[in-house]
Amino acid sequence: METMRLGEYKLTWLRGGVTHLDGGAMFGVVPKPLWSKKYPVNEKNQVELRTDPILIQGNGHNLLIDAGLGNDRLSEKHRRNQGVTEESFIEEDLKKLGLETSDIDAVLMTHMHFDHANGLVKKVGENEVPTFENAKIYVSDIEWEEMRFPNIRSRNTYWEQNWKPVQNNVYSFSQEVQPAPGITMTRTGGHSNGMSVITIEQEDELLIHMADNMATHAHQNVLWVMAYDDYPIDSIKVKEQYMDIGYNNEAWFTFYHDYKYRAVQFDSSGNIQNKVLREK
Repeated sequence: METMRLGEYKLTWLRGGVTHLDGGAMFGVVPKPLWSKKYPVNEKNQVELRTDPILIQGNGHNLLIDAGLGNDRLSEKHRRNQGVTEESFIEEDLKKLGLETSDIDAVLMTHMHFDHANGLVKKVGENEVPTFENAKIYVSDIEWEEMRFPNIRSRNTYWEQNWKPVQNNVYSFSQEVQPAPGITMTRTGGHSNGMSVITIEQEDELLIHMADNMATHAHQNVLWVMAYDDYPIDSIKVKEQYMDIGYNNEAWFTFYHDYKYRAVQFDSSGNIQNKVLREK
């Protein structure tokens, strides 16, 4: 498991599953000859995308960013269409760290699309119950509303089975919340209307987790947004804002989906000066 430290906090990437989605959809209107130079693609025109939650430990807290694919929660059709080759090993990884699911204090949900939210729920016998039984689930109120009342487009990714079992654990917020000292969730919109960006500030260090507003390092260009984005112009605006903040502060950017990088640190010119690579 890859780790990095930022001030009082230690970050560890857990294995939450692997999907392979259409490369054209992942890069929207960007021509394949351009994006394929930055991100590898297979013979089916699919790109590998991790679904790996980030465990944040420090200041007496055990937090997760997003929840992975979960286990046995996808139909064969979904597994095929999403190119799933691996499901979650989060519980096994937590055990290696001396933790149980009951030790997780909160799950910070950037948004509730199934590839981020499936792991919130697990099956125990015939019942579906919260995976992280003691965790408060933070999500913006707009995202939580659409999760429960999806529209004709979003119902394909906002699933009832991912919210009903955890509804009593949810804490929704309107614009901003601080689940732990120095950690802030801010609703920005973009990829989804209720999308949240997570930042960690520690003295002169800054970390930005943009989740699917910048799904991989290859999406660094502010105009490279996904066809999956519900509000692509908002995605561009969010990227412009946070890339500017990140460059000026030489911030770390972390990833949930990237096949190669767990985190990259950009200099003021937007060049990668430090990185945390995924171990293979």
